[in-house]
Amino acid sequence: MHPTARALLKEHSMTLGYGLLFVVLALTVENFFSTANVVGLLLSVAQIGMVACTMMLCLASRDFDLSVGSTIAFAGVLGAMVLERTGSAALAVGGGLLAGALIGAGNGVLIAYLRVNALIATLATMLMVRGLAFIASKGQAVGIDHEGFISFGDSTWLGLPLPIWTTALCFLVFGVLLNSTVFGRNTLAIGGNPEAARLAGVRVERLRVWIFLLQGVVTALAGLILSARITSGQPNAATGFELDVISACVLGGVSLQGGKARIFGVVVGVLIMGTVENVMNLLNVDAFYQYLVRGLILLAAVLLDQLKTRGERRA
Repeated sequence: MHPTARALLKEHSMTLGYGLLFVVLALTVENFFSTANVVGLLLSVAQIGMVACTMMLCLASRDFDLSVGSTIAFAGVLGAMVLERTGSAALAVGGGLLAGALIGAGNGVLIAYLRVNALIATLATMLMVRGLAFIASKGQAVGIDHEGFISFGDSTWLGLPLPIWTTALCFLVFGVLLNSTVFGRNTLAIGGNPEAARLAGVRVERLRVWIFLLQGVVTALAGLILSARITSGQPNAATGFELDVISACVLGGVSLQGGKARIFGVVVGVLIMGTVENVMNLLNVDAFYQYLVRGLILLAAVLLDQLKTRGERRA
């Protein structure tokens, strides 16, 4: 095979694989290719897609964030509580986004300036933020009956729900940010070689804080949209969400070693995760087996990343 064709096949192998999977499922699984199911599939991956955009930046800079599931729950609970007390959708959204920004910035300061390992820092934040969500809500769901806020999650445009458009906008914005700005290039640079990036004049610590702050804001937005869709702030929402997001990013070619990320790959990774879950639901696969399959996907994604990294080192 011609070297150029081989490189193209290697670069887009995951996309071709997903295309083949989609065609096979459309032909073999009843109702998979129906309009209602495809729209439902896109809606089900909206939250993962939004958060995967900023998780991509974290992974590209050699970090990761385990606190995203808890941040989604806390932002939803906080937004619902602010809405309950003030009746203002703007204050509810603003409060949730501010909380997400503070959580993200806190993670960034712990990791970049206080040199706490990202695993420990974000694991501790995950537990504390989940605990705050339960304390604030007294362990109960906080109901939402504000029509304006609910429309944030269920209104449609051109036949598609607003969360799908929001996710598409996130992919567009963060794709441009990664590929066409100094911020994106510096993010990949500190992931590839932090010391070289520092010597080249990149303010590594400040950039890492900004990456985590963006992660917090986008995650909080996903939490607010989720609470609008289910008309309540749930303190136990999005449990295990962080593993789905990381799996989607790694499946999409974002390296756990840092320095490598593509927004189109992340889109494909998110669609793979959502499609597998959607098909298991259509086939009435038991929830216990769904956990098993999701674990296998995560393991396959990590092994794939390892194989790619070894192959690039040998090349």
